[in-house]
Amino acid sequence: MARWCYRHRLVVLLLWVGTVFGVGFAGSAAGTDYANTFSLPNTDSTRAYDLMEKAFPQSAGDTDTVVWKVDGQEGASVRDEAVRSRIEPALKEIGAMKGVGEVTDPYAAGGAAQISENGRIAYAQVTFVEQANAVPKELVEDVVDTAQAAERDGLQVELGGQAITRTQEPPTGIAEMVGIVAAAVVLFLAFGSLFAMLLPLVVAIAALGTGLMATSLLSHVTDVPEVAPLLGSLIGLGVGIDYALFIVTRHRRGILRGMKPEESAVVALNTSGRAVLFAGGTVCIALAGMLVMNMRFLDGVVIATSLTVVLSVLAAVTLLPALLGLLGMRVLSRRQRRKLAATGPEPELTSGLAARWSAYVQKRPRAVAGLALVVMVILALPVLSIRLGATDQGNHQESTTTRQAYDLLAEGFGPGFNGPLQVVVSEGDAQGLVSRIESTEGVAQVAAVPPANGVTLIQVVPTTSPQSEKTDQLIDRLRDDVIPASGAEAHVGGVTAVFKDFAAVTGDRLPYFVAAIISLGFLLLLVAFRSLVVPLTAALMNLIAAAASFGVLVAIFQWGWGTELIGIGKEGPITAFLPVIMLSLLFGLSMDYQVFLVSRMHEEWVHTKDNARAVRVGLAETSRVINCAALIMICVFSAFVLSGDMEGAMAGIGLAAAVALDAFILRTALVPAAMHLLGKSNWWLPEGLEKRLPHLAVEPREEAVTEAPVADDGPASVVHGIVRDTDGEPVAGAAVALLSRGGRQLDRVVSLADGSYIVSVPAPGAYLLSASASSYGSRASQVVVSDGPLVYDVELAEGELDSVN
Repeated sequence: MARWCYRHRLVVLLLWVGTVFGVGFAGSAAGTDYANTFSLPNTDSTRAYDLMEKAFPQSAGDTDTVVWKVDGQEGASVRDEAVRSRIEPALKEIGAMKGVGEVTDPYAAGGAAQISENGRIAYAQVTFVEQANAVPKELVEDVVDTAQAAERDGLQVELGGQAITRTQEPPTGIAEMVGIVAAAVVLFLAFGSLFAMLLPLVVAIAALGTGLMATSLLSHVTDVPEVAPLLGSLIGLGVGIDYALFIVTRHRRGILRGMKPEESAVVALNTSGRAVLFAGGTVCIALAGMLVMNMRFLDGVVIATSLTVVLSVLAAVTLLPALLGLLGMRVLSRRQRRKLAATGPEPELTSGLAARWSAYVQKRPRAVAGLALVVMVILALPVLSIRLGATDQGNHQESTTTRQAYDLLAEGFGPGFNGPLQVVVSEGDAQGLVSRIESTEGVAQVAAVPPANGVTLIQVVPTTSPQSEKTDQLIDRLRDDVIPASGAEAHVGGVTAVFKDFAAVTGDRLPYFVAAIISLGFLLLLVAFRSLVVPLTAALMNLIAAAASFGVLVAIFQWGWGTELIGIGKEGPITAFLPVIMLSLLFGLSMDYQVFLVSRMHEEWVHTKDNARAVRVGLAETSRVINCAALIMICVFSAFVLSGDMEGAMAGIGLAAAVALDAFILRTALVPAAMHLLGKSNWWLPEGLEKRLPHLAVEPREEAVTEAPVADDGPASVVHGIVRDTDGEPVAGAAVALLSRGGRQLDRVVSLADGSYIVSVPAPGAYLLSASASSYGSRASQVVVSDGPLVYDVELAEGELDSVN
């Protein structure tokens, strides 16, 4: 397929352009129909909602609030004529706007309850004819401007509600744009080529744009929550760029090694492309694991995120080879092309820093593992105090009008006014229940609505805020004590109760969800790497990474460490559905890095049976790409702080922290250090299990351009070791060749930054091993290879010359 896409690149490009614009046009024409369905089956809040829906059909429109407060001299009141003369005309003007259904103000008959006891704060409710996401933004802005135009010295006017929140959101796509720009900088520094930099961005944008428009179309046929497209952008942009980065890196390496661009692209797709398919499938399976939670709200999240991941993989394996065909040699920088033409192909050398760090981990595995583990444990400690709940406008920044309106309502009517409970009575003595609720600890106000269709609604205003633990305790008190004692058949609902039930169900089902995705990861890695210890290590590391990332999340969003500094408002509980989503995404992304790292180690182990060398070489050769990919992910995820959505900011910061800890501490320190300590037991697998496991090629070994002839008299083996100078320091870039006794070259490599080398031996026997390096002499020695690998270190001296006959 890769070769076909490469050769028929114009057809592939036209198909992708047609798909992007076609789905985009259809999505724009149809609009969106997102629905936040937070209810859960068999919960008390859902039963209350079902009863209310039948007895009290709600208006289709969104209801928002205009709040005003008078300051200044003692005795000032919102009832003063100077205040009414400014507020009443503004409310009448708002009520006359097209798209506004009704305005209820405190100056009308029966509106006295909308004025605070001290007379300084009052509110009016504005009901639109549409739901918040369907109300034209221009109309909402006119409402805000008209209301705030009534302000004067001593009179403060603020507005709250879902529709009003839309006017405070940054321009659509600003988070994605910032993430793309940051990723572009990292890619340019990594590749040094403008065209190579653009490839991952074009692939990710094409997949993301198609995915978002398709999600908006799907919202018309199934329930998709408003946060789903944001989370789809979050994961789609990150994995889309990373998947393309892995393939482009392999393709560039193939060209630098002397392959033709077409062959290099085919090999890159057959190696890294396979890994991308495996990684993308793993992410989708992890996301589908959310379905076991049996929460309707998460179904739409699974659809949006999985769709963007699938399209990212599809773009990486079809659109990317077509773009590689268009660029040809221009995927390399000009400097690289000139050097390739002047000096010919050369093997890619591992960067000195990566090799030195890998060697350091090998020398001091206990110290590295101990320090990394201490850091992760410290970061994970805050997770012990995690509290799940819901965010509201009280978590907005202090400068926003929605936060000011929230605070004014809490000041004038009590903190519980922003999250009233709804007790729905279907049978029994409703008035007797009202009396019992009035005398219940934690209740500020109680008001019963006239019954309809045999159902009575009792509005209960707590004395504490919606996010307070005492409000949760009040809900339990009503459900467990007050309602049963009254003999009535009643249920407690409202937004606060719904999210309390959501958090309780999440907490109950989360252990099963974690066990499911950890078990899945264990089985996948067991099949891929033929080892019991490697998947066990990976599972443990995933749990450590999850705990540490949630610790960071709790410290920032629940404890409030730096929330105002980074512009995300006031601290509060962690959104109830976030742990499930984050664990799914974290599991998938961690699997990407684990597979990329361990597959190189496994390849080295298969050929040398030397665990120390396998871990050292695997880390040295993959850490740069893993760190680059992680840096891109961190930039993309962190940019979602600018999305204007608290859930998006939580997910962005949490995933950015998870990726940073996973890539820079776990995969480059703790995992390799642990594997050094475990030694050969890393690769242990019982013989009986080995025979029964299917074989899965995650990333097949890339074939060499010229293969050494293999003798028929015995199995192949290797010679490996370190090239050093007379002072014992490693020599990087030394040319090491294996020669037959007749002088024919069988294999040739260049030593890595730590001086290590490995050459292939076709069969047991005697050979010549030659080594040479600039500023040093050359040296040749006879080596005798038996059935197993041979360790042979070479020492080079300045000015020395050994002739090879």
